[in-house]
This record gives sequence, C-alpha cells and structure tokens, in this order.
Amino acid sequence: MNINVDHLNLRSQHRQQIKFLLRKYLPGIEVWAYGSRINGRNHEGSDLDLVLRSPHLTPIENAKRYAFEEALQDSTIPFLVEARDWAMLPSYFHYEIERSYVVLLDF
Repeated sequence: MNINVDHLNLRSQHRQQIKFLLRKYLPGIEVWAYGSRINGRNHEGSDLDLVLRSPHLTPIENAKRYAFEEALQDSTIPFLVEARDWAMLPSYFHYEIERSYVVLLDF
C-alpha cells in the first residue's frame, strides 16, 4: 500500500540530498522507501531502505547502482541508505514491500 510521502520520517535536507543523487546517478528510476522510516519504528540513526524500480522492472546496471552508493558514502547523510534493485529481489520480498511503502521518486 502506497503511503503518503509525509509519513517518511526523513529530514527535508536529507530527502532533498538523496533525491538529487538519485536523479543524478539513476535517472528514470522509480524509488520507493519502506521499512522503519515509514512505519514509525525508527530513530534518528535508523537506516533508510529504498527499492529501485526500472521502467520495465528489469535489472538496473550495476555500475549505476555502485556510482549511486559511492555518492551516498561521500555525502553528508548521517545514516546508512540501503538501495535494492526490485528486479533482483525474490517475489516474497516484493509482497512485503508492497504492503507498506512511500514513493520517493516516480518515473
């Protein structure tokens, strides 16, 4: 179930920085947030769980994902951001994510 983006427990400055990096390194990719930062069970240092969805739900080039992950590590974001490729996840994990997520960036 898609939850309103206002339910994403993420400071505005971090949200904008992450969106900037996503647009720069992974253009055209839809991004959903899921996990503790949307279900209220997080703290300031909780990681941010993201799932990356290509337009046809095909695998995303590893080089693009690695460049994005490296940019995150070089950023001033003070918590871990874990970005997973939807196409590489098992179907049972799709179901779990679809139960509760926030669209951070759409196509």
